[in-house]
Amino acid sequence: MRPLSNLFSTWSTACMVMGLFAAQVSGYFIIDEPQKGREWSNNAANLVSWKKGLLDGINGFDVEMARMSQDGLTLIARNVPAKQGKLNLMLQDVPPGDDYFLIFINSTHGVMHATSNRFTILSPSASPSATPPSPAGGVPTVTIHGGPHPTAPFATTFAAIANGAASLTNMQASHMMNAIIGTLMGCALGVVWTIGW
Repeated sequence: MRPLSNLFSTWSTACMVMGLFAAQVSGYFIIDEPQKGREWSNNAANLVSWKKGLLDGINGFDVEMARMSQDGLTLIARNVPAKQGKLNLMLQDVPPGDDYFLIFINSTHGVMHATSNRFTILSPSASPSATPPSPAGGVPTVTIHGGPHPTAPFATTFAAIANGAASLTNMQASHMMNAIIGTLMGCALGVVWTIGW
């Protein structure tokens, strides 16, 4: 009886693994810009860009900025449309430092979608050592003043957007049904194999 229980355990594990392989992963969120080590200028517009999955149900997010060496957040933009893909940030009198990073988050629910690479903000009199990407045309520019302030609201709030509750298309539903049917068939085969074969 012992070999059958080991076989059932192995088949159960195999069914679970196959079920995970059958499930589709459509969620990713990558902040392309600022890149690692990028130098942003004060008193200038700086580019933020990102890519994300199409079927992840994220229609909008909030952008915050933080430093590794100091406490506090700078609330930049609320309800940023995710499909936009780019945003310009105009920095005015932001304290210089080489340990800044951006956070893309749903601040209502506390769900973090992505963090950027670490980047530098230069003093107003300094120039970047490499040519940064140009600000994007046709997208909003958000202006940030000074350092973190605990009671300051978001610098910009975009219009309310859909809640992100995605409806299933026929193709998505068929993929999900195929995954469920495949998993159940694998489990049934495992049971038959274990008991009778």
